[in-house]
Amino acid sequence: MCGINGLYSKRERSDELLKKLRIANNLIHHRGPDESGVFSKESSTYSVAMGMQRLSIIDLNSGAQPIYSEDGMKVIVFNGEIYNYQNLKKELLQRGVSFKTQTDTEVLLKIYENYGTPGFEKLDGMFAFSIYDQSEDQIIIGRDLFGEKPLYYYKNDSEFIWGSELKSLTTSIDHDIEISEDGMLIYFQLNYIPAPHTIYKGVKKLRANHLLKINCKNFEISEVEIQQTSNKSEDEYKDLSFDQAKLKTKELVYNSVLSRSVSDVPIGTFLSGGVDSSIISLCLAQQKEQPINTFSIGFEKDSFDETDKARTVAQLIESDHHEFKISFGDIKNELDQVLLNYDEPFADMSAIPTFLVSKLTREYVKVALTGDGGDEIFGGYNKYYVGKINRFFTTFVPQRLHESIRKFGNKYSTERNDERGLKFKIRKAVNAISYEDDYYYKIISLGFQINELKNILKTNVSNKSVFNLLEVQTDLDGIHEYRDIDRNISLEGDMLVKVDRASMLASLECRAPFLNKELWQFTKSLPEKFLLNGWNKKYILKEAFKDQFPKGFLEKPKTGFDIPVGDWFRGDLKSELLSYTETDKLKNQGIFQVSEIKEIVYNHINGKIDNTFRVWNFYCFQKWFFETHLK
Repeated sequence: MCGINGLYSKRERSDELLKKLRIANNLIHHRGPDESGVFSKESSTYSVAMGMQRLSIIDLNSGAQPIYSEDGMKVIVFNGEIYNYQNLKKELLQRGVSFKTQTDTEVLLKIYENYGTPGFEKLDGMFAFSIYDQSEDQIIIGRDLFGEKPLYYYKNDSEFIWGSELKSLTTSIDHDIEISEDGMLIYFQLNYIPAPHTIYKGVKKLRANHLLKINCKNFEISEVEIQQTSNKSEDEYKDLSFDQAKLKTKELVYNSVLSRSVSDVPIGTFLSGGVDSSIISLCLAQQKEQPINTFSIGFEKDSFDETDKARTVAQLIESDHHEFKISFGDIKNELDQVLLNYDEPFADMSAIPTFLVSKLTREYVKVALTGDGGDEIFGGYNKYYVGKINRFFTTFVPQRLHESIRKFGNKYSTERNDERGLKFKIRKAVNAISYEDDYYYKIISLGFQINELKNILKTNVSNKSVFNLLEVQTDLDGIHEYRDIDRNISLEGDMLVKVDRASMLASLECRAPFLNKELWQFTKSLPEKFLLNGWNKKYILKEAFKDQFPKGFLEKPKTGFDIPVGDWFRGDLKSELLSYTETDKLKNQGIFQVSEIKEIVYNHINGKIDNTFRVWNFYCFQKWFFETHLK
């Protein structure tokens, strides 16, 4: 696990690029504190420099990067893990290919040498890499199927810059960069900014499962998708009975956990007590001779604490369990570091406990398996009901009547406290109902709805909903379409960003066994009822493993990794929040309608209306704007 950086220039010498590269590497030292490596090359018309920071996980002694081909004409820097690299290495050995290291990085380079870019389809893993091929005068940059590892890039007339984190790019760009209005509007609606957008004009994220090809001579750049042809065709799975599919589910999950547990350093699991982390911890424990390490985090506020469920699983699998309780006192010293590490506005509040559990876990192990992706792969979100609800509601309720219901519901279902109970859920569901094609995009907009932004922002937001701003799927007809949207938007832009930045800030590698190419293709081939059976979510996953847990355990509701920030805005964070709503500061900023945004904040602080999510969205943007953007 590492962080990578790279620069290409038609006007600067390689020694100048190296200076920039070392600064960029320093900024992501936390991603790879064990080693640093750089490479540079200068031709008559251009210069290239690439670097990385390494967190040593596999081949501790000979796995330093960059890694070169035998003829020295190709060089790679790599961030991530290729879980099937041992099988790929065997395949290459049979072709007569030789190796100098035991690393997956070298296997990746050999794949390119022997198969070209089509060979990247063979990879099962999480990765971002760049290869400079001097023989072809080209740079190849790639990102994994789900977008687990980040990759940002920037281009002008004479240079191309790329890296694992935005901070490296913004430092290397030699002029002030402006805020992207589209990126900003996407953030205010979603709480995050998915690929290819960022908060800055001209800076992009590489899409998941895509390659960039840079022709170093003529500076032409093309983006192509990595073609995925399954080893198992969907036809092989589509006629499976439920019992056959259930057995296949268990087999694929066990195999994925096994492949993700290869490591030359200690490994453990995050254990929240929910379905996903409990199953991952169980599978790992059953495959290890010694007790595994499990890690849980809880809160002093009882309604946000679920450590008792994690304790049940830990006792069941006889793990060496580590349980941490946190309060605002534990968080306040880390808050700025965590939020500002994302380099752009990011309002998933679970990033904070994710960092804290990563930091505490890092004291014991260097790698942790997580349950991330279980909801997307097996259909575990409440929002997957929205299609059924929306179709039923809009069929029988006229649009004008719904608008009256929505206004009535918003007026009388408000809450004063940050409990996120029944009223909160009803209000969210009613507001998500749509008579257009955008209902699913409304339900995933966790910040402000577009009609609210019209009132609080100075910019014109007409036709600027995420439905219009993102290249989105519009033909929605069930859970498989919703899961595709989540893979490309919510998973890539939010869930995986949260875990990557939070865990790497603590120099901990997190691996997600559910994010497995074969698992994804398998579940896409299953009938919807195998995943969402009536109102029973993740049906086949729970049925496959229910005999391994106490009766009814996998059916217990789970709160999620939430924190009581709504309370903190009325207490410890109040003064800082109010500083961001000072009238002169808001006027000079020129983004918000002053009276409208102040009303939202003060209604929350004074206990009139619980505006936790809206205020957190605003707070995170303001913290980024004044602490990162203006510096």
